[in-house]
Amino acid sequence: MKRYAVGLDGGGTKTAVTIVDDSGNEVHTFTSGAINYNGQDEASVGASLAEIFRTIDRVCDGLHHCAQVCIGAAGVSNPTVSERLEASVRASGYEGPLFITGDQDTALCGAHNRELGIILIAGTGSICYGKNEEGATHRAGGYGYLIDDEGSGYSIGRDLLSAVVRAHDGRLPATVVAGMVFEQLGMTSIEQIIRFVYDKQTNKKDIAALAPILSRACELGDEAALAIADKSARSLLELALPVAEKLSMQDGVLAMAGSALLKNSFIQTTFVALLKERYPAMTCITPKRDAASGAALMAFNRL
Repeated sequence: MKRYAVGLDGGGTKTAVTIVDDSGNEVHTFTSGAINYNGQDEASVGASLAEIFRTIDRVCDGLHHCAQVCIGAAGVSNPTVSERLEASVRASGYEGPLFITGDQDTALCGAHNRELGIILIAGTGSICYGKNEEGATHRAGGYGYLIDDEGSGYSIGRDLLSAVVRAHDGRLPATVVAGMVFEQLGMTSIEQIIRFVYDKQTNKKDIAALAPILSRACELGDEAALAIADKSARSLLELALPVAEKLSMQDGVLAMAGSALLKNSFIQTTFVALLKERYPAMTCITPKRDAASGAALMAFNRL
């Protein structure tokens, strides 16, 4: 009987799903609604999972052919989140083996195409996570934008807005960042910027959406922008060092993920140079596969 393993990557806005057969070959990938309890209510998570398992049922020619499911999701360190996820999965008709883990685990597995290594993620938020040969794990960062997330898209967006108001006051020299921020937000005054920042409707993703401006401003040699890029690279180094130290992986492989790190060559180049200075034997790579593929591999490994 043909058996399948399925991986789900529960992101903030969507869920990516990868199905592999019992030889590990990818047979189908698709996306569906979010299953993240941090941003969704019970009903919408339940509806998304029901839709996901209907597709799995169709692709695998029956849920009984699905022999293992692995879900990588945010917030699963909270036991109630895992319990609610499992209840929703069971309500969708799947009765087989289920492995629920943190989204950093599945991202790491996808990035390295194995369950070992270090991953540094700088997207809207930031986190570094690693697992060594002995099975020990360590994480640094990932505590949210109010108290953490340095080097992330959110912190870059916040620093760009800070540069705009400081340059306006004369605390910083004039910066091209100001014009770029005004243009992207469709605004013309500092008062409008302040209203935008403190509006209850403005969320961390709205601030993080400004991050791509940094690359353009750095290319123009803008001092304020280059200072933000340097600060971000050093913040990301600060996340990577304790993970490498705690796990004795100073000569290991670190995968760089997330748009703040992958789409800004100034941050990436500075980060890699600083890391090499500290650990000459460490290798930096970009992810080999995505987190849904990582979740599918983790499911396949447990067949």
